[in-house]
Amino acid sequence: MPRSIHALRLCALATTALVALHAPAAAQSLNALVWCDHADPELIRPFEEAHGVRVNLREYEGTAAGLSILEQSRPGDWDVLVIDAVDVHRAVDLSLLAALPAEALPTADFFPELVMDDLNTRDGVTYAVTEKFGYNTISFNRATVDPADMNDLSALWSGRYDGRIAIYDYYLPVLGMLALNAGIDTADLDAEALEGLRASLFDLRARSRQVGEVVASQTALATGEVDILVGGGEWLTAVLADENPDLDWTIPEQGAVLWAQSIAALADSQNPDLALEFVRYIASPEGQARLATSSCYWGMPANAAAGEHLSDAQRAILRWDEQEGYLARAQRYPVPDAALDGAMQDLWTDMLQN
Repeated sequence: MPRSIHALRLCALATTALVALHAPAAAQSLNALVWCDHADPELIRPFEEAHGVRVNLREYEGTAAGLSILEQSRPGDWDVLVIDAVDVHRAVDLSLLAALPAEALPTADFFPELVMDDLNTRDGVTYAVTEKFGYNTISFNRATVDPADMNDLSALWSGRYDGRIAIYDYYLPVLGMLALNAGIDTADLDAEALEGLRASLFDLRARSRQVGEVVASQTALATGEVDILVGGGEWLTAVLADENPDLDWTIPEQGAVLWAQSIAALADSQNPDLALEFVRYIASPEGQARLATSSCYWGMPANAAAGEHLSDAQRAILRWDEQEGYLARAQRYPVPDAALDGAMQDLWTDMLQN
């Protein structure tokens, strides 16, 4: 994300231009379905120059949207996929992902919690590698909010900040946060527990000014429309640090929801060797440092060796030295089955329409 509203608009225009899909005509080209952080030229250009290729990008949001694009595409149209780590097995079940040579990936340098073999592998076969992570938690403006209040999620319902709250419009992390506030582990969130969150969700919505996606949420916080964002984190405020150092984030005593994204090569890629090289580049210390500080949004690199390629200021913004404690207090996204996922989406829709 950019460092000002003007930059937000420029970023949106630049991203639109970057992600336009070009027909995969040239043999030496790579077509990747990605999240917006991969559309930064500072990340992509070094790979293109090193390999003498063009990387064609199409940005998407949400696993369902990515899978829909693949379903509507011809076999071989796409070479690489970025996906929520918790959804890798979903793509494996659809036979979409190619096996990756585990020995070619630098996971020995990863933060141990981010290797995530239980998510990125199936039956001993590696299908993806974690590339970036962070926390869905609380972002806030220190100039207008008491930082001590943000150490306790219950402050959101205290009445002190009514009308000054925004909610990130993604049901999984926000419902995960509400579960943590209720003393429920995200892994234990079932249909009965979900229904128990209805009252607190609806109450939070009533106290909030808006529910918005990434750009709308960041804009509201940056302009002072709201002072608190539920579901925010370093990914939202890091790129605004130079513009407004009062914008901050914290992990409250109840914990936070850990997000992690993975990158994979697609099984029907027409350029499997190049796809693997791109995955390896993104997982390398240099690629990880560039991805961590992408102009769209920042996040922690899964590869701890990337720290050598970040400045002291960048590591400070990412809270590099605090990650051990943060990881110990964070829980993964809920991973609902189809029935529970449907119930979660229904509850979220009810909240939006209330």
